[in-house]
Amino acid sequence: MPRIYLITALYFALSFNICAQNPKQQLNLDPAARVSAAPESVFKMFREAGMRPSNHALTAVEKAKVEKAFAALPPLHQKILKGHLHSISFMDNMPNTALTSPVVTPDSTEMYNITFRAGIFHETISEWATQKELTCFDRSENPGYEIKIEAGGLDAFLYVLLHEATHVVDAVLEITPHPNDREALVKPTPFTQNVWYKMNVPTSNSTDSLLEKTRFRSGKTVALALAPEIYRNLGKTPFASLYGMASWFEDIAELASIYHLTEIMDQPFYIIVKKDNEEIYRFEPMRNKLVKKRLRHLKVFYRV
Repeated sequence: MPRIYLITALYFALSFNICAQNPKQQLNLDPAARVSAAPESVFKMFREAGMRPSNHALTAVEKAKVEKAFAALPPLHQKILKGHLHSISFMDNMPNTALTSPVVTPDSTEMYNITFRAGIFHETISEWATQKELTCFDRSENPGYEIKIEAGGLDAFLYVLLHEATHVVDAVLEITPHPNDREALVKPTPFTQNVWYKMNVPTSNSTDSLLEKTRFRSGKTVALALAPEIYRNLGKTPFASLYGMASWFEDIAELASIYHLTEIMDQPFYIIVKKDNEEIYRFEPMRNKLVKKRLRHLKVFYRV
């Protein structure tokens, strides 16, 4: 299966030249109302990967969920989306959760489409996040182990929108560097300094050999029995999640999303590892001192 199955928006981070529809129409002032079919280039990408994606028409209930989620975004996210969100799209039979794509414009204005898998309307954040986390582990030989993310009962769409909208804000404001070449050595921003060496290579003091074997670093799963050690080691890094280690683009999106969910919306976010129904380890990123030190970089999202 192609690389897209690993991600919610890594395609955005790896390709800045996607050719989407040309936005000639006057944009609706309300970003939540900018619903249209996904760019043909996105459909084509999934078809070439052997998928059969189709456009999803929103129900009245789903439209209400979209409006509620947009209203819950940080103030800066809402401001940036008004000027830089071309459209949002929903697909059935989409292999990943969401995809943020640049849209070519006549006047070179930075505009973006976000395409979502429509199935997330039927999942809570806890359900969706748990299933995503489980894809990091091989469960075939460790039947006594379980992993669960407790992130409350809000709609998964809210979290995914927050994550993807952060990609748009990051692209517009360049909170992280945006090099054309993923291997480029570029001047760090305050957010990436001393944490990232390259776009998808953490500094040596921000990871270890075991974390480098995990799925979003290596593309491979690891034994579920290693989960306590993995989360213990993750707690010694400045990353809020395993997915945040995929690239500095995912790092900022994960940190911003988990922070907003927990500190602004007063929801939980922690990972529980169980063995034979007994909790043996708990990872709570917002209690990590190294993560807390980076929260100052998120203040910009709340100053408008």
